[in-house]
Amino acid sequence: MPSSGPARREASRATDAPGHRRRVTIGDVADRAGVSKSLVSFVFNDRPGVSVATRERILQAAKDLGWQPSARARALSRNKTQAVGLVIRREPELLSTDPFFPQFLAGVETGLAQHDYALVLQVVGDPATERAAYERFARESRVDGVFLTDVRVADDRHQLVASLGLSSVVVAPTSASPDTDSAVVGMDDTTGVRRAVHHLYALGHRRIGHVMGAAGYVHTEARKQAWTNTLDELGIRDRAIATADFTGGSGTRATHELLDLPRPPSAIIYGNDLMAIAGISAATDRGIRVPEDLSVVGFDDIPLAPYIVPPLTTIRQDVVAWGAAAAETLVAAVEGRERPALSLPPVDFVVRGSTGRARSQPKH
Repeated sequence: MPSSGPARREASRATDAPGHRRRVTIGDVADRAGVSKSLVSFVFNDRPGVSVATRERILQAAKDLGWQPSARARALSRNKTQAVGLVIRREPELLSTDPFFPQFLAGVETGLAQHDYALVLQVVGDPATERAAYERFARESRVDGVFLTDVRVADDRHQLVASLGLSSVVVAPTSASPDTDSAVVGMDDTTGVRRAVHHLYALGHRRIGHVMGAAGYVHTEARKQAWTNTLDELGIRDRAIATADFTGGSGTRATHELLDLPRPPSAIIYGNDLMAIAGISAATDRGIRVPEDLSVVGFDDIPLAPYIVPPLTTIRQDVVAWGAAAAETLVAAVEGRERPALSLPPVDFVVRGSTGRARSQPKH
């Protein structure tokens, strides 16, 4: 049957010359749906005042024509930048060696791409520069919201960005329970630490050390507390702990510190895989065999972990999924939508060759 009305007008307008189809416009969608261009704009910018039937007709027309509003047009109509920010306060050498952030950023970019949002990233070295970065983001209208990572004890950045009119999402372990009104996206990584301690205990280890990451971060303190509490529950009184900063060099130093103790640990849980791998190397240099003399547990399950010798027992968290979930949550906050219902995979404990039975089985 020949087309008629708005559909026929659309068909005639969509072709400039025989065999050449021009780009579909918002006007074509409006003609096909039999509405004004402003109503089409209202629908695609989630504005009220459009009936359900009309909204569905407009969406169907856009689908039939293969039309999507440009990110720039949507941003201008909403008075939004269509961008979010991430300020990372770390030393460049630390950032370059930490495998967490490349995976997290991959997840963030995946989540943002679905909504045509861009990420503005800035690396700073001190608190004053960090504060200035957030203020510049707001003053120059560069972003509409920010991710708050590397959350610290008594962190007040969420209050700062709120005062600047920026939406925010806190990326932190749920076990740490940051004191904030912002949405918190995270996983309970302390479950992995508890499982690691119980695993080593079952293998006969009673001197279980811990090489923690940089002090003052909520994830560092939460993991340390989980290690302490689990030892208490098991009735283990020995406390062999060393502080590092998540780099391989600091992991090496901390490992030597623990192994130099009068009663060195027979097993060590590290704050990340990089320090654990460095710890294995440090122990081997001293003639200590892993896992025969020393069991080692990492954290993160980086891609290299299964391929070192011996393969690394570690605590796995899906950092890419974490980044994508954080992006989805921040975009919803920026756009004033209800926080999406997200289900992150639980933290897992992966047993490989770097843990084994203790050389002696002390009664306890």
